[in-house]
Amino acid sequence: MKIKFSEKKITGILGVLPEKESMFDDEVGNYSFPERQTMRLKKVMGFEKHRLSKEESTASDFCIYGMSYLLEGKKIRKEEIGAIIVVTLSPDYFVPHISNIIHGHFQLNEDVLCMDISQGCCGYLLGLMQSFMLLDYMKDKKIVLFNVDILSKKVSKHDRNDFPLVGDAASITIVENDVAEKDIDFRIFTNGKDRDALIIPAGGFAMPSNLETSVMKKTDDGNERCLDNLHMDGAEVFSFVQTKVPPMIDETFKELNIQKDDIDYYLFHQPNKFMLKKLADKIGVPHEKLFMNVVENYGNPSGVSIPINIIHNLGKEMTEKKSKCCLSAFGSGLTWGMMLLELGHLDFCEMIESDL
Repeated sequence: MKIKFSEKKITGILGVLPEKESMFDDEVGNYSFPERQTMRLKKVMGFEKHRLSKEESTASDFCIYGMSYLLEGKKIRKEEIGAIIVVTLSPDYFVPHISNIIHGHFQLNEDVLCMDISQGCCGYLLGLMQSFMLLDYMKDKKIVLFNVDILSKKVSKHDRNDFPLVGDAASITIVENDVAEKDIDFRIFTNGKDRDALIIPAGGFAMPSNLETSVMKKTDDGNERCLDNLHMDGAEVFSFVQTKVPPMIDETFKELNIQKDDIDYYLFHQPNKFMLKKLADKIGVPHEKLFMNVVENYGNPSGVSIPINIIHNLGKEMTEKKSKCCLSAFGSGLTWGMMLLELGHLDFCEMIESDL
């Protein structure tokens, strides 16, 4: 799918982190692998630390914490809100939706649209897509886009493939109409036949969670997980990213007559440092333009990784000037996409830490 959006603007980005910071070195004993081998993996993949939510904390808790901060700081007013969009793989319940929980907590007007989208790695791009489309019907109202995932609760602590990667976080992005803004080009693609490369087998209606699905078992790759746990086939996802993302970027730039040097920053989803280095080299962009430091500081926060990437690396700069940016994400689905836009002069671009 190819879409061009006009007169749309991101005006603020807030990141919300849990307070717990877990160090990779402290988790080495969880895995049934020689310590020396595990420490080599740390260097290659860029593992250092990640943020983990409390057992009792929910995705809506993070959204409400961040929204309270914005309202109390007068960064947005309730009467300005036209819609709430929540993108997550971590719902509090099947029903009601997190957007409804937020709406009720803040007692928003009854004409405020609420929508939840189930999406992982490409969640930020798809959330922006939906927000931009809704703005055509919102006039002077603003869209509040929440991206939130607390997937550490669904990953085995004895799984060296998946647990060091995962990080919990939320972000809130304010989106509105602005006739002065330049066009935004968006691309999104899907390969559903390889969907099982990133999967939580149990928990839905196809395989409801029960005592059997919670039994931890040794796997062929030497890890330990159960059917209720998330698992990624790292080799398959790596091959998918290296095969699909560079051609998408090359073809889009050629179609739009854009040179790679024209882009100031490549703000990508953050699976791990190794994959991003290989991707940057294959695309042919300098490493300093494609940040690779989110996983080592926060873990991979799924669909929240792009806004966390922006805030961590460009927070102050995003409030002072505009930059030409290429956003790209890839993963669960399997889905991959990109967005080209001028990003900057934001009202706020900051990170806060919660007690969640």
